[in-house]
Amino acid sequence: MELRHLRCFVAVAEELHFGRAAERLHLSQPPVSLAIKELETELGLRLFERNSRRIALTPQGEEVLRDARAILARTESLKQHASMAALGLGGSLSIGFISLAAYSFLPDLLKRFTTDFPGVRLSLQESSTDRIVPDLESGALDIGCLFALPQLPPSLSYRATSRYPLMIALPEGHPLAGLARVPLERLADERFLLFERHNGPMMFDTVVAACMRHGFSPKLFHARQQHTIVSLVSGGMGVALVPSCVQVMRREGVVYRPLRGEKTQVETGVAWRADDDAFIVKEFLRYLPRLR
Repeated sequence: MELRHLRCFVAVAEELHFGRAAERLHLSQPPVSLAIKELETELGLRLFERNSRRIALTPQGEEVLRDARAILARTESLKQHASMAALGLGGSLSIGFISLAAYSFLPDLLKRFTTDFPGVRLSLQESSTDRIVPDLESGALDIGCLFALPQLPPSLSYRATSRYPLMIALPEGHPLAGLARVPLERLADERFLLFERHNGPMMFDTVVAACMRHGFSPKLFHARQQHTIVSLVSGGMGVALVPSCVQVMRREGVVYRPLRGEKTQVETGVAWRADDDAFIVKEFLRYLPRLR
């Protein structure tokens, strides 16, 4: 059985006339009649009742017509999806992101991107920088939104997207929570909630260096995700130096304050495989914010 058999059958069933069906298919009548005969022989069914005046579908023909229409519709859908993928309007895109990206540029970017490319299937995975990098290299991810690294593998390209000043997240009842700007040195005895270094070496080094510039080495308590850190601050487990964009994550019991005499910034960006020439990856990169 071939698709031409089904196309001829559907045309005849809808026109109930071999001549009109042939004209609709841009064929002469004999190939259409032959296709119906071959289909009936293969199925072992009589699809049409014929007499000198008219033709009509048999009950079996009615059943076959439903299936034939479904098969042709799926075939057409497959062709459309393949064409869209070839043009970069379909297919899939796998994105790994640190929580910081979800608090900043990523939601707006995804809204604009999916509006323009509704046929692209997105896979979103919240992760950490130390996991995103090997997942990009292995092909498990197409795009990675991560903390800046001192050095990326040569197989990856990188573009900075954001730089945010450090702020201090304090429990609401902390003695320094009432200050407009907090001197970092006055937190020397506090426990600092922070990623482990392998999760985000640039963030880790930035926080430790800022504390050292203010005369102390921080006592660290590690957590893996930014929202976990903020939750622990709300529970009075310590304080945290965080990028300013984290303020959008309102959490009862937490206040955010600028630092006095500290202008350190945290950089985040997007990485992808340097040899990935997929159209949809290139299009996604066009939506990245321009770093000012």
